[in-house]
Amino acid sequence: MTSDVLAVFDLDHTLVPHDSDEEWVAFLVDEGILDRAQWDTANRELIARFNRGEAGTIEFTEFYLSTLTRFDDAALARLRERYLETRVRPRIAADARALVKRHRDAGDLMIVTTAVFRFLSESIAAEFGIADVIATEAERLDGRYTGRVSGVPNAREGKFERLQMFLAARGQQLTDFRHIYAYCDSMNDLPLLSQVSNPVAVNADPVLSAHARHMGWPVLQIG
Repeated sequence: MTSDVLAVFDLDHTLVPHDSDEEWVAFLVDEGILDRAQWDTANRELIARFNRGEAGTIEFTEFYLSTLTRFDDAALARLRERYLETRVRPRIAADARALVKRHRDAGDLMIVTTAVFRFLSESIAAEFGIADVIATEAERLDGRYTGRVSGVPNAREGKFERLQMFLAARGQQLTDFRHIYAYCDSMNDLPLLSQVSNPVAVNADPVLSAHARHMGWPVLQIG
């Protein structure tokens, strides 16, 4: 039986309490794989420029994707498992798992939608038992990552567009669902939250928090 309820979860600061790609860089620095002085400085500068609107989504994402180019798939798989073991699993809050479980127990269709590139986001979603992931895709050539984004990043207005495309590939559309829940933390998610029947602000930034209060949307604190 096909569910008539859809639950869409953002990842960073929603199901997990950090920025997954920034945490990935911090992990590689702590492992001695990336030079601390170089990458810490570059990371801080990029985040500051992104927050000021001086760096776009593709530049922001490709900074983190560049960390994948130096490894083959076997080495990346080992690093990712250690990253999950040390940086992700211990930090997942019980109430984040409980939120997902409520929708799973109800039989709802669950999707993670995130700007984080698939190499990280798919494995983090699997920690919650969520198989369906809409993520930013990374380009690969000859079996290696190139460090470039493939297609449109799954961010801002793109999240709503990519959700529609995902459902269409399943032979579905938004109107097939009686309720659509979206759990997100950022003002960047307003294009998605504004289009669903049940928007929920989770660990919301100041802009989203104010908007949610104005609109009467539920507000959750997780973690």
